[in-house]
Amino acid sequence: MSDLTTQKQVSHALHDEEAAISSRFIQAASVSVQDGYKRWAETYDETPNPLLALEERYLPSLLPNLVGSKVLDLACGTGRWLSPLLSRGARAVVGIDFSTAMLDVARRSRGLRDCLVLADGFQLPFRACVFDFVLSSFALNHFEDLPAIAQELARAMKLEGRLLLTEMHPDACARGWRPGFRDMRGSVQIKTRSRPIQQVISSFRSNGFAFIRSHDLFFAEPERPIFLASAKGAMFENVCHVPAIQVYEFRKVEASGQVVRFKTEEGQEKLADC
Repeated sequence: MSDLTTQKQVSHALHDEEAAISSRFIQAASVSVQDGYKRWAETYDETPNPLLALEERYLPSLLPNLVGSKVLDLACGTGRWLSPLLSRGARAVVGIDFSTAMLDVARRSRGLRDCLVLADGFQLPFRACVFDFVLSSFALNHFEDLPAIAQELARAMKLEGRLLLTEMHPDACARGWRPGFRDMRGSVQIKTRSRPIQQVISSFRSNGFAFIRSHDLFFAEPERPIFLASAKGAMFENVCHVPAIQVYEFRKVEASGQVVRFKTEEGQEKLADC
């Protein structure tokens, strides 16, 4: 989200200074997820983004031990998390996304071409019980049917697998923050659907996941230079009091009902319910 935009239909008054700065973007065109990321892809990694910087500053401390693990990055975009996941010792890392434009950018990174798959989260092109860990960064609000996503992830993950989700905080969304950018054609906001925290938790709990904890992430001094560089320094102090990112941690605790075949070390074939 390169533009901390706000909309007029907020339920409470914003600070006058913040409203004055953000008013420049109220007329931003609202576009679909597919169209938005097609336009954003080429500059997504090049334009400093305070939300991505905050996530990258905090998330490494929450990643589990990935040595020998099979890892999925759901809605991987330009693949910015794939190399960090591989560097933590994962045996295999796969990134999927339904934006061809974003994946085209990801393929330019050395070593990632064979890790990328064009697909959405509702029909993952993988057999059952594959992944030990799944990361999904800033994608929840783009999914229309969150329980269906949770169900499909439960199918693809191993029992006791860990799931880490990040998204723009509902409090920030309530103030009108939206993912957006500016290009040669003008200002753009990508259509999203914010959900209450408890609704997200319930969607995954009802599909075999245990909720571990959540984290509220706030902008701080490391993000100030990004605001200053984009002529939004005056709003920095105000937005630091708003939780910018919500992080969810889950663990798969119930079998998905998928019976799979596997071989023991002795070469015997057995069945298991993951």
